[in-house]
Amino acid sequence: MEKQPRLLSSQLFLKNSVFEVSLNRVILTWKEIPTKNKRVSGNIHHPFKIGTSHSVSVSEILAVQELDLESGTKDDGRWQKMSQKPTEAYPYAFTVSYVRRARKHRWRCTDVTFFCPEWALCQQWVQTIKEQLAELTSRPKHLLVYINPYGGKQQGTCIYEQKVAPLFARASISTDVIVTEHANHARDHLRTVAELKQYDGVVCVGGDGMFSEIVHGLVSRTQKDNGVDQNSPEEKLVACSLRIGIIPAGSTDCICYGTVGINDPVTSALHIIVGDSQPMDVCSVHHNKTFLKYSVSLLGYGFYGDVLADSERKRWMGPARYDFSGFKTFLTHHYYEGTVSFQPATDTLGTPRDKSPCRAGCVLSYQLIHTSLLCSTPENEGGWRVIRGKFLAINAASMSCACPRSPKGLSPAAHLADGTTDLILVRKCSRFNFLRHLIRHTSKDDQFDMTFVEVHRVRRFRFLPRHCQNDSEQDLRENGKRLFGQICRDHPARGCSPAFSSWNCDGEILPHAAIEVGVHCQLIKLFARGIEEPPVFEDVAATCAI
Repeated sequence: MEKQPRLLSSQLFLKNSVFEVSLNRVILTWKEIPTKNKRVSGNIHHPFKIGTSHSVSVSEILAVQELDLESGTKDDGRWQKMSQKPTEAYPYAFTVSYVRRARKHRWRCTDVTFFCPEWALCQQWVQTIKEQLAELTSRPKHLLVYINPYGGKQQGTCIYEQKVAPLFARASISTDVIVTEHANHARDHLRTVAELKQYDGVVCVGGDGMFSEIVHGLVSRTQKDNGVDQNSPEEKLVACSLRIGIIPAGSTDCICYGTVGINDPVTSALHIIVGDSQPMDVCSVHHNKTFLKYSVSLLGYGFYGDVLADSERKRWMGPARYDFSGFKTFLTHHYYEGTVSFQPATDTLGTPRDKSPCRAGCVLSYQLIHTSLLCSTPENEGGWRVIRGKFLAINAASMSCACPRSPKGLSPAAHLADGTTDLILVRKCSRFNFLRHLIRHTSKDDQFDMTFVEVHRVRRFRFLPRHCQNDSEQDLRENGKRLFGQICRDHPARGCSPAFSSWNCDGEILPHAAIEVGVHCQLIKLFARGIEEPPVFEDVAATCAI
């Protein structure tokens, strides 16, 4: 890496010591100047002490501000508790706010105050740092914020006002805030009313359902503005220009967990402020040439569809309904017959069985982002494969689907932005074997290493229930209760399985079982950078913390 020339270098006062502080276009560093006979601990003296050094990337500096030491306030009038008193030799000061990495992927905002011997030098430091921050064009300046006050524990408004808004204000980010009043409020507003050209991004304060609303509104608006027909499964969709920020305030917050590594509002707000950008694939779901939904995480038929359908009838139970419905669905042990056809992704570097998960700086996503090698179109792929059988579950994971309960997720090696989805087929098996498969989602064992489980990385896939091959799906649904109810009454010992399950599409039930799914490469972008590896956190935290 080419060494950057210094923009400024001065001896400033900090923490009762004099530090050599230097700034270039990449990094701000401050190193304690060794002093004679400095007390280190107790009564032990050392003639010389090698100074401690700290550094922070310019891209992770949030703000800089001159301090008014006489009034004890910043120039914006807000009170600041001074960590140290000025000296006669250093009567002027400025504060730098920056990102500090903590444990388990948490980010925190930390301040460091430097004292200067001259006012002109203090002004020079403040102005130079502000100029460097102004050159970071990826940072948002004006955001459209949607708050869901009803999601999760109904703390969305409180989380935003107490934890997020003050950080946005410190970073000089202006916002227009809309508190949603009903389901699909944000989606409909983005589709029709919102003046998107005046914003640098859209932020949702809520759970995965709220994020889904934002995705549907933003993607639909983009296709409408570009004259793209969403009802055509073969249509190439136009990528959204605005990034989406997620402030987690829901029940599971799977999307946030899978792209940041933790569900923490402050961490997510800081990723937005520094202007991170993480592209994501989006799946479009169609039925008979009619658009149904977009999916960014999980499409689940069979087990996960039945769990969602049953839990929707028990909303009065609150979050506990998911555990109850999951246990009930496991005991029911229904399987479903049908045909799965898919187009394998033959030109990708990775496979669903890889041991290395998608992380920040992922080679596959990096290759697609920084070169002209865009995701392959269906015409460039090989032929379709067809699998018929009886399935307990059919899942399509466009990301790992990790969450605090399942740290690895349904497909640990799924990538966020490679233009594929991992198609997981769980064939009919015993309850015991299926339980073994489910338990492996919470352990380090390979959940695909079972004879009744197979996984394929695909560009597109279709599913057709067995009974749809001879009868119309709608007619069968209308007569299903009467038909299969009569069969089960006549033959109670057979334990009939229903003909259809429901598709769980990112937490919403689709109205049809026969669907066609296509992956649209990097259709949206998030204010995120992917999950950083733990060693990165530990090393940076050790050098940046004061």
